Amino acid sequence: MYEASVKITILPGNEDIGIPQKMTDLASGFDLRAAVTERVTLQPGERVLVPTGFAMAMPDNLEAQVRPRSGLAYKKGITTLNAPGTIDADYRGEVGVILINHGTEPFIVERGDRIAQLVFQWVPRVQFVQVESLDDTERGSGGFGHTGV
Repeated sequence: MYEASVKITILPGNEDIGIPQKMTDLASGFDLRAAVTERVTLQPGERVLVPTGFAMAMPDNLEAQVRPRSGLAYKKGITTLNAPGTIDADYRGEVGVILINHGTEPFIVERGDRIAQLVFQWVPRVQFVQVESLDDTERGSGGFGHTGV
């Protein structure tokens, strides 16, 4: 099993929000809560940056991905832009979530609402090697939709 220690600090005034939590033992993502100071109404087609009330420091071999919550996406049309949003290991500011309302009704974000999830991924060290040509494959340069819809 892979383990990593991630340092987290609750920003002043957000002690009631707490740290991200998994809702089940085998969940991949940690739920992120809205640290808004007042109710936010997100109209259809509108987007907003929602604070989470914490900052963190990860080892340099990790990244954190901000992803939508499936229930909000399915039931309300609420998702995250720039999904997954990447938080790099050297970022030390407050974690924010860009929400967009793809639904047909206004959506209200209240303090403490679960709005997204945070999933951690290992990041390999990659070095590019420039070559004159690439090996051939069956797929070749076939791109979007090349095998059918």
